[in-house]
Amino acid sequence: MKLLFVGDVVGKLGRQTLAELLPGLRERHAPDFVVVNGENAAGGVGITRRTANELFETGADAITLGNHAYRHTEVYEYLDTEARIVRPANYPKGSPGRGVTVVENGPLKLGVVNLSGSLFVEAARSAFPEADVALGELRGKADHVLVDMHAEATSEKVAMGWHVDGRATACLGTHTHVPTADARVLPGGTAYCTDVGMTGPRGGVIGVERELALKRFLTMTQVRFETSSEDPWLNGVLVEAGDDGRATGIVQILEPAHI
Repeated sequence: MKLLFVGDVVGKLGRQTLAELLPGLRERHAPDFVVVNGENAAGGVGITRRTANELFETGADAITLGNHAYRHTEVYEYLDTEARIVRPANYPKGSPGRGVTVVENGPLKLGVVNLSGSLFVEAARSAFPEADVALGELRGKADHVLVDMHAEATSEKVAMGWHVDGRATACLGTHTHVPTADARVLPGGTAYCTDVGMTGPRGGVIGVERELALKRFLTMTQVRFETSSEDPWLNGVLVEAGDDGRATGIVQILEPAHI
């Protein structure tokens, strides 16, 4: 099994970058599944029905979210009805959407789990016992399992990798928009990376126009952020795994777009 996981798609430019580069990545790597983190897909913050459908039409088999999942209220009903999109499983149980899903490609079944960290971001419950619940829910229902750990603190993401090692095919970090250089397969067979990075404008400050970000830091006043339009890249990872659900390799994908 081959899984292509694409880091946080940021705004329109991120969606365009995915649309430009994904066909070539499919041709070169022939992934069985493509999973995309889309929590910044709508204008740089959150997701809408339209932008989610655009990601699906581009080729995503599933979409994961994060701390901006509920930014746009119009998406709430969509999160309840579209099974291929997941928000953090450790959000309140009665909130819109689901935290676990299974997508299929022929005989292959991929379980997808979305979790939120607790340090510096808001989550109703700790991600660690919630991971246990999610993995238990998927037992016998999926051949492979992807955990998207959407968190600010690297320590929390590293800890989650060790927590699910041997129980998930991959545990991949999102949220900070900067790819980390620690992609590896853990001893138990779980492919891990602390943050896979973002898909969008590298010429800004984690996706924001750099002049606006600098103004915020220089003046400490409120500044309305806009998504940058410079130097688009696709960041992600390609995970390979055997029939036993254990990863055999992980490589980072860092590709510039020409838009």
